[in-house]
Amino acid sequence: MGKLQGMKVAILATDGFEEVELTEPRKALEQAGARVDILSEEIGEIQGFQHHDKAGKVQADHTVQNARPDDYDALMLPGGALNADQARMSEGCRHFIREMDRAGKPIAAICHAPWELISAEVVKGRKLTSWPSIQDDIRNAGGRWEDREVVVDQNWVTSRGPKDLPAFNREMLSLFSRAPVESR
Repeated sequence: MGKLQGMKVAILATDGFEEVELTEPRKALEQAGARVDILSEEIGEIQGFQHHDKAGKVQADHTVQNARPDDYDALMLPGGALNADQARMSEGCRHFIREMDRAGKPIAAICHAPWELISAEVVKGRKLTSWPSIQDDIRNAGGRWEDREVVVDQNWVTSRGPKDLPAFNREMLSLFSRAPVESR
C-alpha cells in the first residue's frame, strides 16, 4: 500500500504543458498510490512540449468547469509557459485553485505554474519559487520569491523547473502524505 493510497489528486493542465513536469509527478503520485485525474478546459488530448518543441499528449479526464474541488485531496500544477499563460486566463482554473487553497489542501506548482497562483490571487504573503523569469510577477503579487530547487510554505510546494523534479517530487509526496484524505 502506497503512502498516498486513497488520495485523489487533480493535475490542472492545458495545451502547452511542459511534458516532463506533468508525466514525472503523475508517475510519482500513482506509484505512491494516488488516483490522478487530468483536468483541462476540454476533455480530450492536450499537447505537451519539451520547452519549444511539441512532445507527447495526455488525455484530459474532466473539464475544470465540471470538476469539483471538494472531490480532490490535492492539486498539482505542471509548468510550461504556454500552459500556465492559458490556464491563468481561465476563470474555471482560477476558481479551482482558489477553492483548493481556501480549503488548505496541498498544492504543488513547478516552473511557470505560479503564474496561475498569481492570477488566482493567492500569492500575497506566501514564500515560493518558480522559473526565474517570473520572479518579478511573484514579488509584484506580494509573494516572496526564493531561488531554491524547492520551497515548502504551509500547504504549497514549488520548484523552478525540470532539473528540480527529483526534489519537487520528493517534497510533493511528503506534503501530500500529511494531508487528510477526504475524497474517498
